[in-house]
Amino acid sequence: MAGTIATPQFVADIEKNLTLKDGRQVTVRSMHPTDVESSYEFFCALPEEDRKYLRVDVTRRRMVERRTTEVDRSRIERLVVVHDDEIVADGALHLEGHGWGDNIAEIRLIVAHDWQRTGLGTLLARELFHLASQSRVDRIMARLMRPQAGAHRIMKRLGFSEEFLIPEHVRDQDGTWQDLIIMRCPLEDLWQEMESNFHSSDWRRHR
Repeated sequence: MAGTIATPQFVADIEKNLTLKDGRQVTVRSMHPTDVESSYEFFCALPEEDRKYLRVDVTRRRMVERRTTEVDRSRIERLVVVHDDEIVADGALHLEGHGWGDNIAEIRLIVAHDWQRTGLGTLLARELFHLASQSRVDRIMARLMRPQAGAHRIMKRLGFSEEFLIPEHVRDQDGTWQDLIIMRCPLEDLWQEMESNFHSSDWRRHR
């Protein structure tokens, strides 16, 4: 009788206190169904240019409610970073699925404008990579629209490389066709890159 292949899945809820480069304390934790209002406020406060390239219209409350409460925790893990009960960053790791998609996950994250350049995006990415490692993920991918130059730079800094560019493949929230960039990196390479670049970071002291 053939053995059963274990399907990657996520672990229990996460809650961890972290210190940023500027000394501010934040908490990174799993998203809860009760985060609807805070999540809606977070997305509505994003600059229009950031919201324009998100996959769904997050100014529609129903879309945020679905995103927050209708989550298959066996395939999707959503994390938020909270400061004084306010969400200041949002991240997700999506397991691709069965068959060809086994052991592949997609990372998504966005940081509030006033909290960018504080190292928060890197800290959140590390937590998502740690989740991927626990879930036996081998490769991480990211999908971006061409105008998302800032996100593209962040991913390259984290060790991602551009694998494919599909011209005019997706529409932004204004309905304009945009090129889709697919970036990818083996999880082992991500860890090595982050260890070399952030060897003395505050994150290490809070693992």
